Amino acid sequence: MDAKTIETLLEDVKVGRISIQEAVEKLRRLPFEDIGIARIDYHRSLRCGFPEVIFCPFKTKEQIREIFLRMAQTGHNVLATRASEEVFAFVSEGFSGKGLSYDRQAKTIALVQKPILYRPGYIAVVTAGTADLSAASEARVTAELFGSRVKLFCDVGVAGLHRLLGCIQEIRKADVVIVAAGMEGALASVVGGLVDCPVIAIPTSVGYGAAFEGLSALLTMLNSCAAGITVVNIDNGFGAAVAACLMHRKMRPAEGNNESSQSGTCAGSAPP
Repeated sequence: MDAKTIETLLEDVKVGRISIQEAVEKLRRLPFEDIGIARIDYHRSLRCGFPEVIFCPFKTKEQIREIFLRMAQTGHNVLATRASEEVFAFVSEGFSGKGLSYDRQAKTIALVQKPILYRPGYIAVVTAGTADLSAASEARVTAELFGSRVKLFCDVGVAGLHRLLGCIQEIRKADVVIVAAGMEGALASVVGGLVDCPVIAIPTSVGYGAAFEGLSALLTMLNSCAAGITVVNIDNGFGAAVAACLMHRKMRPAEGNNESSQSGTCAGSAPP
């Protein structure tokens, strides 16, 4: 349930397409559904602007499928993160509709049942290396499903700054920039000193022993000398995308254009 759905429901009552009692029955199912293993929050989109998303780790395949299918029955789009191919195959067995897809790089399961209304402009997702693509792809898939076009710029880290300078003009045109970097995580500071829009940094768990599975990049980003950088948790591409979309939504309302996103040059990227 989101604001648009409620507006449509009230309009249907106003013009007599459905009765008041029918509208009451539709609303009675809200705001959540208790299915024993979970209480699915159907009002989250109405309150926060984004629907509930399924976090797959630590759940069984059966639990994920049950939650996914219940959410799918609402007719809205559904996203599950950190899902394995095995989980996707299991969910697919119980799904008879269309629009279900799996992104191996992002480890996401997405169900698109309603048209995505993209707002003008785009979010730039920038990675220091190809190894950072997992978190960056999670951010890309999330942002696209939530109505922001994305341009992806891969492998432009500080070890070869000429690569970043080669695409900085396109990055500067973005409304929000997400930077994913591991090792020492310096790319976020560099990008933050070159653009005039919000920068959200994702420290990734990429690097040798002293990188401490992303802690080194996290501390570097938190101590950035470029002002105004926002930092999310290690490998949290989903959280970065939600923050970016909230900013983007306030900047530009949806325009109703359903063209797909366009990715920028991605050097050395893995297959989808």
